[in-house]
Amino acid sequence: MPVWVQIWVAFILVPANMAPILFYQEPYAFWVAVLSVGGMMPNLPIMLFDRGLSKRMALPHLVIWTPLVVLLIWLLSGLVGANDGYMTMLAVLLVVDLVSLAFDFPDALKWWRGDRDIA
Repeated sequence: MPVWVQIWVAFILVPANMAPILFYQEPYAFWVAVLSVGGMMPNLPIMLFDRGLSKRMALPHLVIWTPLVVLLIWLLSGLVGANDGYMTMLAVLLVVDLVSLAFDFPDALKWWRGDRDIA
């Protein structure tokens, strides 16, 4: 796996999707946390089954993070009275997951068409 992908995953993607746990007391934080962490958790068994990283790992992101992105847009467009730090985290999470989904949609399509290579 390229170094930039390792850096992206370890220092941006995973931390951004774990951050909602820290805001458990904020409005809708439970659902944001469930969806953000839930998009990552299915990849553990996929990695074990595939014995490495594959394009199949994009599938849980598509299924779980697409609704998360819709929720984040809705929250950012009308949530009143929430902590500024929470709102900033929601905005960062939205950007990070949109970038991830931009990679995940083509990867999922490649996997669907037969690209089963392990990184």
